[in-house]
Amino acid sequence: MQRRLGRESLYVPSCRLGLYVALRHWCPPGGRVLMSPVNDDVIFFVVLAAGLRPVQAPLKAEDGSIDMAAVPASVWNGLSAVLTTNLYGNPDPAAELRARCDQLDIPLLEDAAHAIGSEVAGRPVGSFGDASVFSLSKHTGAKTGGFLTIADPALRAALERARDELLQPARLSAEIAYGLRPYAEAGVRGLRLVPAARATQRLLGLQEREDIRMELRPDELKQAMTAAPAPGQGLDDFGSWVRVDMHDYRLRPGGLRLRRTQRLLSRLEGRLAAHRAGTERLSATRWALPRPGPVQPLFRVPLLVADRDAAIAALARRRITVGYLYDPPLDAYAGEVFTDPSPAPGPAAWFARHALPVDPLIAGQVISVLTELGAQPARPPTAADAAEPSAQGEPGV
Repeated sequence: MQRRLGRESLYVPSCRLGLYVALRHWCPPGGRVLMSPVNDDVIFFVVLAAGLRPVQAPLKAEDGSIDMAAVPASVWNGLSAVLTTNLYGNPDPAAELRARCDQLDIPLLEDAAHAIGSEVAGRPVGSFGDASVFSLSKHTGAKTGGFLTIADPALRAALERARDELLQPARLSAEIAYGLRPYAEAGVRGLRLVPAARATQRLLGLQEREDIRMELRPDELKQAMTAAPAPGQGLDDFGSWVRVDMHDYRLRPGGLRLRRTQRLLSRLEGRLAAHRAGTERLSATRWALPRPGPVQPLFRVPLLVADRDAAIAALARRRITVGYLYDPPLDAYAGEVFTDPSPAPGPAAWFARHALPVDPLIAGQVISVLTELGAQPARPPTAADAAEPSAQGEPGV
């Protein structure tokens, strides 16, 4: 990662822990962080756990990136940091955000979990911010690990200490479970037992999401927010939200985990090439909008489909699961008690409702299903659409 980005890189057991370390280091308690409302709710809770106030940014409807022109001056002037998302690997305007953050003398933090191979303005995503975080659960498929990278190498020792203070001891049981997980998942898929496995998880109370978003539990969340964000305390108070989908996110990695992660990371360039090829194929379909510049190795390609629920159901019938949906946007999900809403929420809501995140490694299968279904493309709303909602109450549908 240091060779790839040209900056110091620190291994962390998860992207979310790396982001927490960065937020605590660069942002004052009570600070306000501009972020995307079309984002994983876990990241929203990481920001809250760090003792900060999320501020939801307006987005561009066509790709879900931050729309800098729609952020009012009053919002810019009250910020303590900007956090990019690079949704599905599509870059946010990092160069322009870097310049604006420099003007305001605030840090730019890049969440590059989906964007380990993406580039913007001729540079890798993750090379613009004061800090950036990467996930190895995505393109490599390691299901563990990540990197915190920093522009100032003099900060490495302090950030390493902060990371180590938050780590929990390695557990043999967790290492064994991690080692067996790929074989168990392959067996379940091979025997076509995925629906039964999910039903069992629900029965045993092991499935933490009944819907796209996890349950907010506002009363408990208010209680957690009253605690002082001392080092580590925030993660303890917000643990039931931050650990969702990854309970070992703070676990000190053992040898088995590190060896497997290293082996998968060594194959990264081949995986990126495969993602790039699939992205190019999906981007040529009627459900994709033209993307300027070189083809990115997107983690997921957000096709824009008029009836996304019907498309998801059709794919499920072919045993293709659609994940990484972020609907509704975080301001609609959490409300003004827990976040500042976007000053222009319409485009984000439209994108969240119509984006169908497709794994580029199965591009051919998805194209076949959508073609057979007769799925119609959705087109982003125009300014006129936004001013005059449709009969369905949603612009441009």
